[in-house]
Amino acid sequence: MNRENLFKAKRKDNGEWIEGYYVFCRKHHYILPILTEAIGYDERENEWIEIAPDTLCRHTELKDKNGKEIWRNDILRGHKNNDDLVRVAFGEFNVIDVDTLETVDRVVGWHTEVIETDALSKCEPFCLPMPLTDFYIERSEFEVYGNIFDNPELLEVE
Repeated sequence: MNRENLFKAKRKDNGEWIEGYYVFCRKHHYILPILTEAIGYDERENEWIEIAPDTLCRHTELKDKNGKEIWRNDILRGHKNNDDLVRVAFGEFNVIDVDTLETVDRVVGWHTEVIETDALSKCEPFCLPMPLTDFYIERSEFEVYGNIFDNPELLEVE
């Protein structure tokens, strides 16, 4: 099954995570659950699950160093270091030349945003957004450490 259009969000009725296909219909937000790899999504409207739209996260099509799927708004930890944390984001960001710290391009895509945890994480080039790629995940030894909804304490700057 193509994971490109896969989303997850918290159910409105019980707050548990649900994965599937996202639908906005009649001013409500739903996830159509996945039945099986062979069948795909459950298209019966009475099986749609209403979600909290502010928790909607898209699948990145990437996995961390342990093979765990990475989603938008996940918090990744690098090098098993609790001070090396980033948030997974999608959108426009600057591509920086790390030698000159000059902007060389502006692109749209999956990237990381540094969570400022210590003095080093506030300094360039360490605080700059980086494209989220398999190479960068491997090089940084990124592992999914939490997400902004279940672990908001990880976003707090001391």
